[in-house]
Parts: sequence; structure tokens; C-alpha cells
Amino acid sequence: MEKTLNVKGMMCANCQKHVHDALLAMDGVSTVDVSLEKGTAKVTASREIPMDEFKSVISEAGYELV
Repeated sequence: MEKTLNVKGMMCANCQKHVHDALLAMDGVSTVDVSLEKGTAKVTASREIPMDEFKSVISEAGYELV
């Protein structure tokens, strides 16, 4: 499964790393590529992950999934 998520609220490289690490810690996620410039996170996972799960993880990290 591959998804591109739009993440609102990232302002710097630390924000980018915070989002990257939060998504990578999710069960089944194998790779994450976060673009600060585009405000996106591309996620590759071995299982189908519901959008609600992504929203929860992003929210807990202090950002917003749009």
C-alpha cells in the first residue's frame, strides 16, 4: 500500500523529522518520505492503513492531516 498524505503545520526540518518518525513508528509502515516544501508525506506500508489511523498519529505529533 502506498499513500501520499498532505500534512499541515510543518515549518522546519525538525517538524519534517518529527512527522517522519511518527509515521515510521506505525505498525506495517516500511518507508516514509516527507517533503517540507510540498507539505506531503509518502508512506509505503505492508498493510492497508485506514485514514483515521494516519490522522490520529499526525495529530498526536502536533500536525494536521488535510
